[in-house]
Amino acid sequence: MNQTVCGRNGLHHPLELDESHLKSWLEHLVNSSNVSASTQNQALCAVLFMYRQVLDRPDFYVNDLVWSRKPVRIPVVLSVDEIRLLLANTDQRYQLHFKLIYGAGLRLSELIRLRICDVDLGHHQLQVRAGKGKKDRFTMIPLSLASDLAKQMAAAERTHKRDLASGYGYASLPNALHKKFGTAVRSPGWQFLFPSRNLSRDPISGFMYRHHISRKSLQRTLADAVRSSRIRKRVTMHTLRHSFATHLLQQGYDIRTVQELLGHRDVSTTMIYTHVLNLGGKGVKSPVDRL
Repeated sequence: MNQTVCGRNGLHHPLELDESHLKSWLEHLVNSSNVSASTQNQALCAVLFMYRQVLDRPDFYVNDLVWSRKPVRIPVVLSVDEIRLLLANTDQRYQLHFKLIYGAGLRLSELIRLRICDVDLGHHQLQVRAGKGKKDRFTMIPLSLASDLAKQMAAAERTHKRDLASGYGYASLPNALHKKFGTAVRSPGWQFLFPSRNLSRDPISGFMYRHHISRKSLQRTLADAVRSSRIRKRVTMHTLRHSFATHLLQQGYDIRTVQELLGHRDVSTTMIYTHVLNLGGKGVKSPVDRL
């Protein structure tokens, strides 16, 4: 990074440069190299780290910088009919996964990290732990999925019993929680709801764990289902979550409720889904329709 800065300033040592040189280089990234906002921000943070931590210039900073603007993108949303078509062409083994993402508004990372104890069938709710922003939240369990979820919990517990009989059965817990909870790491509740088919060894503790299902297997299955359905939109796992929020708003649920279910910190993030509440083109009738 410092070689790039110096290259635009006659190969001078960084200590010979000041804030104006860095500002000029960062604006060059935007105006000439057309980099994204995140790339420019990463470049600034890297150079500031070098000056403050390596070159001992804690007061070094750049003011009045021309920032690259992060584009505002409208999320891709599937219609209800497209959701039905997609699920009909999904491998039976993964239909529950996709229905949960769409039916409860989960992120893919939140789905695969669900544990048996996070499922509350009595109150029809899921507890999402450490979602985006490290926040916990509750979302609903679709009534139509309660029976399938109960079967999945039973299947995960049977897998855990087999692991225990083989001398395994440890749950992989974050942030060294296995020290705090002790023998609870071998209890059924802390096992992943969607466990991996194979055991794996933790490189730090040396224990053999059964981790959660791989995200890549779900992404590959989705890609196959999209091709089979002949859906021409760019569909990702997050598209199912976008569709969840949009369809709730179309049904008349208030935006604050949808915000809580999605786990958005700010309602303005949820507001982006209101773009579909009107017809295409903001509900304006095209003049060609009058011909």
